[in-house]
Amino acid sequence: MIVGGPNARTDYHINETAEWFYQYRGSMLLKVVDDGQFRDIHIHEGEMFLLPPNTPHNPVRFADTVGIVLEQPRPETSNDRLRWYCQNCSEVVHEASFHCTDLGTQIKEAVNAFRDDEAKRKCDNCGELADVVPRAQPKIAV
Repeated sequence: MIVGGPNARTDYHINETAEWFYQYRGSMLLKVVDDGQFRDIHIHEGEMFLLPPNTPHNPVRFADTVGIVLEQPRPETSNDRLRWYCQNCSEVVHEASFHCTDLGTQIKEAVNAFRDDEAKRKCDNCGELADVVPRAQPKIAV
């Protein structure tokens, strides 16, 4: 799929298949959770990146940027997940799971359900209410 920016998401997507990112115009930031550690992967114009399966990731796209993302068809037994982490203590706040048939509409449904339910947004560990939009867009180093 061809995707442009900007976007404003706080969820991390997890799918059981690899994803290939190619940045056609501008730069993007791919936030990932790798072995429990939060990492930022910068993908600049003309660069590509292969994201391993089952890696929580949050693609941050900036204004006037264009990228290509290739996702594999999902096996019938697979489930995609959207996960939200506490911005205060980094614990998992909520996770929604679904068999992916239409990623665009299914992500929107899960994000809206999370946004509209404070109980889903409250961290069981520290009591913080999880953000539904990013606090500040990170800056890309050129």
